[in-house]
Amino acid sequence: MNEDVKILDGGLATELEADGFQIQGDPLWSARILQSNPQAIIDVHSRYLCSGADIITTATYQATVEGFMKHLELNVQQAVEVIQSGVTLAKKAVEKFSLSCKSKGRRPPQVAGSIGPYGVFLHDGSEYNGNYVDTITLEELKAWHRHQMQCLVTAGVDIIAMETIPSQKEAEALVGLLREFPNTKAWLSFSCKDERLTCHGEPFEEAVKLSAKSEQLVAIGINCSSPELISPLLTSAERSKHPSIDWIVYPNSGESWDVNSGWQVCSSKRSLASLAMEWKQMGATWIGGCCRITPSDIKELYNALRKPKLTDV
Repeated sequence: MNEDVKILDGGLATELEADGFQIQGDPLWSARILQSNPQAIIDVHSRYLCSGADIITTATYQATVEGFMKHLELNVQQAVEVIQSGVTLAKKAVEKFSLSCKSKGRRPPQVAGSIGPYGVFLHDGSEYNGNYVDTITLEELKAWHRHQMQCLVTAGVDIIAMETIPSQKEAEALVGLLREFPNTKAWLSFSCKDERLTCHGEPFEEAVKLSAKSEQLVAIGINCSSPELISPLLTSAERSKHPSIDWIVYPNSGESWDVNSGWQVCSSKRSLASLAMEWKQMGATWIGGCCRITPSDIKELYNALRKPKLTDV
């Protein structure tokens, strides 16, 4: 059995939209559903678990105390509770799955606490270029992320997912902040704009050198970028990654996001599952999907990497 690869879930917001929720244009993205319809979050987590995911990621990518205070008119304590509810809901989905017959022969699922970039709060598209780091200090970035990381750690996540990070500077801030929680493990994944550079423009191979600066990082890599960029990026940074740390890759579908008109259809494509076999050969041991990747894609990925194959979900 090829169990050396951990399978991640796919796009949570993608599934919520398929269920009829209006996510695009919402300054809280899928995090609003934590308060308005928590059962819907559990249902999406459950679909990914039944499709083969070993790790599900909380609906907290865009969940911040400041954001909830501004857009939901909550006080600090109420906002903290909503953030932590993201962990509770994921754990409920895991518990439900673990008691079902579908869990037979599967590794125990884990919950990853999602932390997105500062730019998601700004709601101006800057998370796709990271330009805000040019006018904010490392300490200010750490201060911004501290409350969210504290909430997730306190709620008992198995691992922190510092994801879709567009710049080396914000990654440095997050890795530095992680040291304040010495018993916590994390992965760090960048968003990249081409085959060599992060979205903010730093060489990916330089950004990957951060892997040598933390004993708490278990994986480093790329997410929410086109799948066609993954192999060239891994190749470019092969010598920069610390040998004790794994590659993690979970791209989007290859479609691009436009702040005004939403997702732009792409013409690609090789399937996630076929590309994953290539990434596995390159040393990736954490593989999944991001935006526009569905449970059916994760099931296909599972069936390519594991045996016996899953029956219909």
